[in-house]
Amino acid sequence: MSGVTAGEALPQSLMINKAAQALRDGCLVAFPTETVYGMGADASNPSAIQKVFTTKGRPSNHPLIVHVASPKELRQGQDDWVPVLARWARDIPEDALKLMDAFWPGPLTLVFKKGKDVLNEITGGQDTVAVRSPAHPIAQALLHQFQGGVVAPSANRFGKVSPTSAADVRTEFEGNSDLVIIDGGDCEVGIESTIVDVSSGDRALLLRPGVITPKEMLAKAGVRVYGPEEAVDAHAKPQSIPRVSGSLKAHYAPTTPLRLYAPGRVLDALTEFPDTKSRVAVAVWDSEFSLGDDGHPSAQFVEVGVPSDSSAFASRLYRTLRDLDEQGWDLILFPEPPTGEEWDGVRDRLQRACFGSGPSSSNHASN
Repeated sequence: MSGVTAGEALPQSLMINKAAQALRDGCLVAFPTETVYGMGADASNPSAIQKVFTTKGRPSNHPLIVHVASPKELRQGQDDWVPVLARWARDIPEDALKLMDAFWPGPLTLVFKKGKDVLNEITGGQDTVAVRSPAHPIAQALLHQFQGGVVAPSANRFGKVSPTSAADVRTEFEGNSDLVIIDGGDCEVGIESTIVDVSSGDRALLLRPGVITPKEMLAKAGVRVYGPEEAVDAHAKPQSIPRVSGSLKAHYAPTTPLRLYAPGRVLDALTEFPDTKSRVAVAVWDSEFSLGDDGHPSAQFVEVGVPSDSSAFASRLYRTLRDLDEQGWDLILFPEPPTGEEWDGVRDRLQRACFGSGPSSSNHASN
């Protein structure tokens, strides 16, 4: 089956219809969300789900996120998410309802106790399932047309840099005629969703940081979200922490070695990192001065400006990493993100990308 793109002379409704039928037929569909492009498969079809693992090279015990359409009915002036989740979640705690009302559709994934009919292929054999409703209009149109749940990890080889454009997906899976690709432009958010575990019904736990922060969840939903280190304290029973997407030590990794440098220490970094050779790409804050002519005498530099605003940084992170990776540099240096919750998402992605980066990054990805 050939790719379906916005560049074809197809009305959007026909494009969505073709992709929804592909999902029903057990095929894979790469589609845009506000975070990154997802590789979608029918969440009720075990063989289609297996295609996701095989195509990505993803370990079968690594759980997937189920994507669902927004509800058509309102509850007291708000979206009624309960019927949407009935197929997937055994229990829906009050904190979950508050978070859904505040942030769905959007870049927030919630982890529930799974319903009895949820496939083990989705959960990695766990008793929990991760669910989100994406905000991208094409993703919502596809989900409404399909009328079912869609598992959709990022549409890239496992452990590599996530795609934020249809062109990224085509490059990643060039020659794969069985993958339908919907071109919905560039992703706005640029990094994967925040993941919060609400499965205990006791307290909400942050499992993966993203652009929606605990501070924002408290302010907009009135829900306190704890860090994983707070899963056990003197006043609470121990809480097991589910495995979720993007939690491996090596992930989001370019083939080029990637390292972080401390403020004002970019030149020192060149002597600290033994994999430094001669051609180095250095990301510098757009608010700071250039390295100018004071570069390291043994290295050729190119400087790439990165935004000092956390949201803009996240939006451009994977695009920048992919572009630099394709240019054949010997080393990529990125500044350490500042402290603060709003930077936790990109800090998490950069640290995992550093660990997995380098020519042997495909080997790291199994960590």
